[in-house]
Amino acid sequence: MQLQKATVKDISTLQTVCFDSYTQVFASHWNENGLELYLEEQFGNARLTIELQDTSVEYYFVTYNNENIGFLKINYNSSSKLSKLDNCELEKIYILPKFSGMGIGKKAMSEVIKKAVEKDKKLLFLCVIDTNVDAIAFYKKLGFQFHSKTRLEITHFKEELKGMERMCFPLS
Repeated sequence: MQLQKATVKDISTLQTVCFDSYTQVFASHWNENGLELYLEEQFGNARLTIELQDTSVEYYFVTYNNENIGFLKINYNSSSKLSKLDNCELEKIYILPKFSGMGIGKKAMSEVIKKAVEKDKKLLFLCVIDTNVDAIAFYKKLGFQFHSKTRLEITHFKEELKGMERMCFPLS
């Protein structure tokens, strides 16, 4: 497993990876037409261009055997209240389901932690759907701790899945 930083010239490939990996995991979480609207909002050309030029945001391809099998997004200046404490957020991490259970997520998370430490951040945080018990267990196994409850405020997302847990990993 390797992380390869995405640049503006990679937008087309990044969009494909984002659409595929997100859709394969979360398509069932959306009400009618919601998935398509979300994908365009999050991974459309305009937004990706802005974010890939922003030095406080980094996208990485997760590669395995020279194949892009997922992506992640680190936000070093998140708008969350936690960011005021010089923290950073793992905003997105999605890996194609067929690569689950191979230790790839664990290796990717190790690299994310290294990157946050290199930026002198004090805390890495993320949010996970509170019904996703496998993901919560995975993050706990890596040393993340429950911080607080929050909710997704996204239209068209199924109401019963909007509960979130904010989890934190101390970096110092």
